[in-house]
Amino acid sequence: MEHPDDEPVYLSKTRRKRAMEELQALGEALAALPADRLKKIDLPEDLREAVGTAQRMPRQDEARRRQMQYIGRLMRNVETEPIRAALADARGDSAAETARLHRIERLREALLADETALHEIATLYPGIDLQHLRSLRRAAIKEKEQDKPPRNYRAIFQLLKDAELNEAD
Repeated sequence: MEHPDDEPVYLSKTRRKRAMEELQALGEALAALPADRLKKIDLPEDLREAVGTAQRMPRQDEARRRQMQYIGRLMRNVETEPIRAALADARGDSAAETARLHRIERLREALLADETALHEIATLYPGIDLQHLRSLRRAAIKEKEQDKPPRNYRAIFQLLKDAELNEAD
């Protein structure tokens, strides 16, 4: 790190080690992501390959530890803030992601309360399968009446969520 007056800044060994451990932890978080979410994060190709290799390592052994160190070394040359923001979005930590999920929940509740919400859904997501959504709605109402597990209720949410992601792409 350089100051504006070009005097080198001394970082203690402890600080350097802590920074390296933070980068490795960030790499662990990347490796824990599902492949489809990882694709959406903008990463250099060598880092993407290293994370993919770590994901294919099932055991928490010495080889995986070395791979995570390698990922930490690669991350020294990468701007980490966009990666941290993308991870926050992937985990649902961001306010925008939370708001999006709440919007989908409200849409699902409106659909279950009244079938006329299908028109709004068709307007928002032109590519959605309305017939499938109607059958899920009927099944979810039936599940609720019979006190069964909310399988179709969850399926409606997933269908709406996927439709929103497809519209965003």
